[in-house]
Amino acid sequence: MSTIMTFNELRSIKDSLPEGSMHRIADELNMSVETVRNFFGGQNFTIGQSVGIHIEPGPNGGLVCIDDTTVLDKALSILEESKKN
Repeated sequence: MSTIMTFNELRSIKDSLPEGSMHRIADELNMSVETVRNFFGGQNFTIGQSVGIHIEPGPNGGLVCIDDTTVLDKALSILEESKKN
């Protein structure tokens, strides 16, 4: 099942993550940091890979259709964890 949100919502999640979260997500999911950054809108496909998101132009940065929510789920988990500390 796909998840749909605006690009601005996705960037807001990224911007809310504590420092070092991109590296932590990459380490815990056994992927490159650039791949994690690509998930959040980066475009370095020389080093990183695509991770199952599709961006359609539109208001609020457009719509993002996320086919694989693994990176998003990890990011949301880290945000919840940081709220408890």
